[in-house]
Amino acid sequence: MNEVTVGLYLVCFAATCGAAIAFMWTTMTATLRELDKPIKRTYDIHPEMEDVKDGEELLVFRTFTLEEDTEEE
Repeated sequence: MNEVTVGLYLVCFAATCGAAIAFMWTTMTATLRELDKPIKRTYDIHPEMEDVKDGEELLVFRTFTLEEDTEEE
C-alpha cells in the first residue's frame, strides 16, 4: 500500500468514528430528554374498585401447601 491509500483509509476511518460518536451522542441526548419528561398516568379503574379508596385494606386469601398444613397440626 502506498501513502495515499493509507491516508485515504485513515480519513475514512476517522470520519466513520466521528459519525458513530455523533450518532451515539444525539441518541443519548434524545433518550435522556425523553426520560426527564413527566409521566402521564391514566388508569382504567375496574368498575368493582371504584368505591375503594387509596390505602384501604382489602381481603387477602392465603393458600397453604400440604407441608405447611401438617406442621400446624
